[in-house]
Amino acid sequence: MVFRKWVRPVVVLAAFMALTSCASTKVTRVSSDTQIDLSGRWNDTDAQMVANAMINDVVSRPWISDFMAQANRKPVVIVGDVRNRTDEHIDPVVFTKSLERELLNSGKVKFVASSDERSDVRAERASQQGETSPETMKKLGDETGADFYLGGVITSVIDASEGQKVVFYKINLELTNIQTNEKVWIGDKEIKKIIDKNAVKW
Repeated sequence: MVFRKWVRPVVVLAAFMALTSCASTKVTRVSSDTQIDLSGRWNDTDAQMVANAMINDVVSRPWISDFMAQANRKPVVIVGDVRNRTDEHIDPVVFTKSLERELLNSGKVKFVASSDERSDVRAERASQQGETSPETMKKLGDETGADFYLGGVITSVIDASEGQKVVFYKINLELTNIQTNEKVWIGDKEIKKIIDKNAVKW
């Protein structure tokens, strides 16, 4: 009986230690621009790579010089919806923020906030009326209007067999003149990934 009394706690303790050691977590910090692709799904690296390529293309096209020759100023652009037509959950904010950053940093255009952001800014501007000193109060109805709207869609095609999958992403963006509905630029970027998983059926 005595033997049984101390054997059971020892076995339980050993099992607990084994489970704890197996469940330990190791975290390694890496540079934020390191390319890491664990699952093969769309990720932050894809978003940044596509944004770089497409914004470099759009700001190098003649629509900018044409607009500046007519209006004598830089065009004002707003980034709208980029619709996700893939089978994956893709957070559009990561991609649209990358587009916004590259547009702004290009120095070729002026840039205004998205509709969601404008709502917050308008609420702040309204709260200043009558509550803020006249010297620093921002006026209502004095926003900069966008000249062009940038939007698009992300689609994907999947081809899979035992242990291997090919994912083909295509990103289409279009720049539209808000006044005339004229499309002044259409661009696309493609990404293809081969994903190998041994002994796994997709």
